[in-house]
Amino acid sequence: MTAPEQLRITGPEDVLGYIPHSLGYWPKGSLVVITMQGKRLGATLRLDLPAGPVLANPGRYLSTVRGYLEADTEADGTLVAIFTGGAAASASATYGHFLAELDSILSAAMPVREAWYVGTDYWREAYCIDATCCPFPGRPLQEILDSPLNAEMVYRGSSVGPAPEPQSAPAQSNSAQSTSAQSPPPHGATARTVPSLHRVAVLEAEAGWAGELDLRRGSRAQLLAVLDLWEAVLARPQGEPWLPEVERDAFLRASLLIPGWRDAVLVMAVAGKNAAEAGAAVFGIVKDGTDLRPVSPPVPFPAADPPSVLQRPFPAPVHAVADHGVAGVKANSPAGANPGYADVLMGVQPDVPDWATLDALDVVLEHLAAVGGPAAAAALTLRGWISWCRGRGSYAAAHFASALEVQPGYRFAELLLELVGRGAICGWAGRKEAAWQKF
Repeated sequence: MTAPEQLRITGPEDVLGYIPHSLGYWPKGSLVVITMQGKRLGATLRLDLPAGPVLANPGRYLSTVRGYLEADTEADGTLVAIFTGGAAASASATYGHFLAELDSILSAAMPVREAWYVGTDYWREAYCIDATCCPFPGRPLQEILDSPLNAEMVYRGSSVGPAPEPQSAPAQSNSAQSTSAQSPPPHGATARTVPSLHRVAVLEAEAGWAGELDLRRGSRAQLLAVLDLWEAVLARPQGEPWLPEVERDAFLRASLLIPGWRDAVLVMAVAGKNAAEAGAAVFGIVKDGTDLRPVSPPVPFPAADPPSVLQRPFPAPVHAVADHGVAGVKANSPAGANPGYADVLMGVQPDVPDWATLDALDVVLEHLAAVGGPAAAAALTLRGWISWCRGRGSYAAAHFASALEVQPGYRFAELLLELVGRGAICGWAGRKEAAWQKF
């Protein structure tokens, strides 16, 4: 049996050890189903375990599970793990009927090949009643942690952290102490901290930039200046540390306060600047002609030919509009057309997103969100959308909830949280050839 990237699986300990790496955290109170394509692992689905009346009559719940799994059209079997969050020994009495119903509803197209109960200290085969190979109360959980595949995943740089959940916004403070970020850390990393003096400086500069950008919110030239800076930031070499820079960070955060520009940044990261500009024109976000010159912060770049837009405030006009015509398209976009904002938002177009740039955007947004304030709601919402597109609904929901804690009623977060709550799957996450690959 093999996992993605030819990770060899030799036993159930390897399968169970793979799950937390696939999700990014160790699940509790969760149903986890992995699709099988022959001997290869496919998609990983995690849902909260049902309780009460739903557990007693799980038909509708299980139909939803089957609907999710049918997105993997090549699946011919499934593996099931029930992470009880308690004792594995008593799981059969609680979930035996539920598992039998799940087996029945999946039997036609993707039958359950193996199933396990995983508790806090022990795990056991769900269908095994032979005490010689399945002794009571089960096998030690340490066997999973010591499995060869778990060791291989750690060697490859994968980590398992705490389950995603919203965190409180940083306290308002002018002291020199550090404040914690309000965003859930990615893949179990520790929360970002920002020195309060830096935070105060960024928020003060952000207020100035927000005023300048608000005056130019309909300017095509100003949007292009914004996108040029974002493009340069996202093109940083992979692994290069993010060094705080007050004016740059303040400008980037201020640009996210304008909803149309926030969406343009997202579209640019997925499908390129041409698509972002074309969509902005279609939706009336920008128009040609303005009496105000575009502004951008003085950000030093080490490249020999830095982007011409990176000028001090109030430079001469940076580009003629013809320099950013919409004829060219990103290689993975449909020929002759740019994907629309709605198609990008739902993961319909382009056929395959620019995952490397989206990964870079997620890192930048994490740092920008750590400062707090209204711009953090936008940054957290975009991070949640990226998580949703990666197929990580739990992380997405946590980011959206954090955004709403920072700014209650933030409409973009509310809409996306409702989308995730309805069980909607991002188009790219539902297609193997387009899906994000963690490993």
